[in-house]
Amino acid sequence: MPPLPPNPGQTTPAQAHQLARAGAAVLLDVRERGEFTAGHAPGALHLPLIALAAREPLPPEADGLLVLAICHSGNRSARAAQLLAERGVEVLNVVGGMAAWERAGLPVTTPGGGSGSSGSDGGGNSRDAGDAI
Repeated sequence: MPPLPPNPGQTTPAQAHQLARAGAAVLLDVRERGEFTAGHAPGALHLPLIALAAREPLPPEADGLLVLAICHSGNRSARAAQLLAERGVEVLNVVGGMAAWERAGLPVTTPGGGSGSSGSDGGGNSRDAGDAI
């Protein structure tokens, strides 16, 4: 019987933010380019799930660090975390994704270059909760 694949752990957006800010981990946003560009966690690296599934390598900035996989709601990042765990990468899934990140009031970098918290992109442009992330 083959061994079971590793089961990656989970973390909250607040814990992920703390780990990334401390330099102990790197956020890996696995959403599509347009979603990432519309707003992402400051400092997040970008590698869409489809590229990850095609076995594209992680960005070099992730080497040797805990990877925190994040998407919009936590579904794609859960799959990404599983794929990375199967590669032997130390990884956690950010539960609730960017939707939960914003609900927690954590900073979001947006196209205007601003870094704000939920409802604002830091550049004076506010977003409604229903806007796509």
